[in-house]
Amino acid sequence: MKNIQCKVFGHEFQITRHVTYHVKEYSCKNCKKELTINGNGRLIILTPKHKEINDVLARVHHKRKAKNHSVSYKTQQLSEIQLA
Repeated sequence: MKNIQCKVFGHEFQITRHVTYHVKEYSCKNCKKELTINGNGRLIILTPKHKEINDVLARVHHKRKAKNHSVSYKTQQLSEIQLA
C-alpha cells in the first residue's frame, strides 16, 4: 500500500543524515527508499558503496571541522594574550 501512495503522489523525502554541508542522505516517509547526493549534486539510490563513501566523508568532515575550530580558538586566545 505504501508503494502505491508513492507511485500516485510521489515520494515524500526527508533528510535522515547530514554527511557534510552539501552532502545529505534522504529517505521516503512512506516506502523508506533511501537516496543520497553524488559528486555531481544529483540524487542517487543509496547503495552500500555510497553509504561507505558517505561514512568516510562524514569522518573527514568532522575531523577537519574540529581541527579548524581548535585552531581558531587557539588564535583567539593568542590575540587576547597579545592585547593584554
